[in-house]
Amino acid sequence: MNNIKVLTIGGSRNIGYFSSIRLLDLGATVTFLLRKPSVFENDETIQQYVRAGKARLVHGDALVKEDVKRAWTVAQGDDDKPVDFLVSTVGGTPHFELTKGFVVSPPNLVAQSLLNCLKTLPTPYPKIIVISSNGLTRSGHRKLPFLLKPVSSYLLAIPHADKRGAEEVLAYCAGWEWDAQDSPGTEILGEDWKASADLPAPGSLKSAVVVRPAFLTDGVCRADTPSSVVPYKVEEGHAGRWTVSRKDVAYFLVEKVIRNWNEWEGKRVSIAY
Repeated sequence: MNNIKVLTIGGSRNIGYFSSIRLLDLGATVTFLLRKPSVFENDETIQQYVRAGKARLVHGDALVKEDVKRAWTVAQGDDDKPVDFLVSTVGGTPHFELTKGFVVSPPNLVAQSLLNCLKTLPTPYPKIIVISSNGLTRSGHRKLPFLLKPVSSYLLAIPHADKRGAEEVLAYCAGWEWDAQDSPGTEILGEDWKASADLPAPGSLKSAVVVRPAFLTDGVCRADTPSSVVPYKVEEGHAGRWTVSRKDVAYFLVEKVIRNWNEWEGKRVSIAY
């Protein structure tokens, strides 16, 4: 893990933040693309790594293609070693509207951020990890516990459409199957996103993983507690389960997926207690 290079999008809080701290603690160099770098101004954990040159803060917006391109350049650094990982954990701060449920502005925040990352990918391509959500496809929704179904279909309908857009983009570039009925519509991806000359060719992104957490909580990282029992379950596709903490997802992302990439490469997996 020592000396790997990571670009993180959405790393200022939650899963992105917790996984970045784990990576930094293990010796990785992590570049953060941040709309507000001041978010870390009083964060001594991050600041000690900034002073050591291991955490790099880039002022910019993942919705701006040129900002993402600049972040890749900073993540690359001055040597010839390529960037090892892109970790995308983007998720806006939602507000509630009675007729729409939770709304994020813009509604295509996750999908467009990932599109910009993929359109500016350096070569050789880095390994890609995208955080999505459990139960957001039609088949996945059928597996949800009964009481979670209205949360997914009403309260989280708009954020889930955005994440379906991101998953569809990655599936297209990775050559994975994707049900057209799960496409989120032109509001998320626009009319001609596949026609972009900058987008990696279909099937060319072999090194990618999608992690679909269940309903996220602010609980502790159970995996950090010594035990012979794995505190969460991971399965391909979607899961009929309830919750998982953001810290346990970050643990899985770093300690399992990144450390054991060959085991997870090319998979879309759910994680839940």
